Amino acid sequence: MPALKFWHYPGSCSLAPHILLRELNLDVEVIQPTDLSAAAFGTINPKLRIPVLSIDGEIVTEVPAILTAIAQLAPAGHSLLGKTPLETARAYEWMNWLSGYLHGSCYGGLWRPERFTDDSGALQGIKEKAQVNIKNAYGFVEERLGAGGLYAVGDGFTVVDLYLLVFYRWGKQIGLEMEREFPKYTDAMKNLVKRESVVKTLEETKLAPVFEAKI
Repeated sequence: MPALKFWHYPGSCSLAPHILLRELNLDVEVIQPTDLSAAAFGTINPKLRIPVLSIDGEIVTEVPAILTAIAQLAPAGHSLLGKTPLETARAYEWMNWLSGYLHGSCYGGLWRPERFTDDSGALQGIKEKAQVNIKNAYGFVEERLGAGGLYAVGDGFTVVDLYLLVFYRWGKQIGLEMEREFPKYTDAMKNLVKRESVVKTLEETKLAPVFEAKI
């Protein structure tokens, strides 16, 4: 097994590959950088973004690429990219859209509107439009979940479900009524958080449970 290092930040998109590392029980050194702008981190990832995965010193960045690399490290992980060629294509279809549109464009517009304009007067409009786009994107997720509603690809667990967990948490974070407005998405996530790897990773990163325990 190669030597693995993983740079992350609790609550960020790094949560998905972090859970996958625990799902596959891989031996990895987990690192939480204190300053992404520091020169030391810049030598690891010049993009100054997390997550980052090192495999025997080879650096991999971007969540879809990192999820792919991790899944290929263990025989049990190969099916997590899809059980058939078509399912694998669907997994990448999902991941590219989540990474490029929902994260980069929608949440980027909401949380980092200055990336889209140099006009300070336009920032509020970008944020407001981003909120609309986020809600519409969640409606798309709701419509596209599998026939059973519990998995994004086919009839079983894949890396896409872990990636969807990131955005479900973010939706709650920005105040969307996720359980009421997106019931199928909610059911899928309630099914996912039962996995031991999810529970362990949330505890490890000191993140609150996604759903409140019923008394």
